[in-house]
Amino acid sequence: MNKPKATILIVEDDPAILNGLMDVLIFNGYAAEGIADGSQGLARGRDKVFDLILLDVMLPGVDGFSICRQIREKRPEQAIMMLTAKGAEDDVVAGFKSGADDYLSKPFSLRELMVRIEAVLRRTGKLVGEAPVKICGIIFDPQNLQATKDGTCLDLTRREMDIIAYLHQNRRRIVSKKELLTRIWHYKDADIETRTVDIHMLKLRKKIVALTGNAPLIQTIRGEGYRLEPGQ
Repeated sequence: MNKPKATILIVEDDPAILNGLMDVLIFNGYAAEGIADGSQGLARGRDKVFDLILLDVMLPGVDGFSICRQIREKRPEQAIMMLTAKGAEDDVVAGFKSGADDYLSKPFSLRELMVRIEAVLRRTGKLVGEAPVKICGIIFDPQNLQATKDGTCLDLTRREMDIIAYLHQNRRRIVSKKELLTRIWHYKDADIETRTVDIHMLKLRKKIVALTGNAPLIQTIRGEGYRLEPGQ
């Protein structure tokens, strides 16, 4: 059995939403546990370490804001996302002041939810299951954000490592700039005019060249996008 991407606790009192979230998370490779009561959710979140906690705001027993504050006091590094029907600015501010890493208002699409979850897990360093990969003799280590070859080690940013990982996952095809903006930067409008991808790719290539000499590793396909060197 494959190791789950991450462990997620869902505290949500609506049975339909709770079951739906459980199903979609498990389907996408996460280990999910659901609780419908605020008091029980608080106790579970304080007693067991999860990679992420999804919290509804309006809960029986203890509300989501209080749960977030109390868990944050005990475990400052805990990743927490608030889920609520409330979309008013004051509620969003209250969620972040309680210590939430992100805030998603209902109704939300499952696609957006999964992208947000992945983004929070990456930001907090909780995305597990990212094994090191070897490309052109370079070992890319997502856990330590390092690239190593022949004893030489360079630090990469999380974004640079995400680019490498995504290109490696899709190494049999060309990946467009729009796809990178959507999948790596999580832009909703990938048609926006930006040189973000170009700038990051330039910096990443300089680091790779420092390890390989002159081997480019990442090809630019004019008018199409990027791909790893054939055979990598």
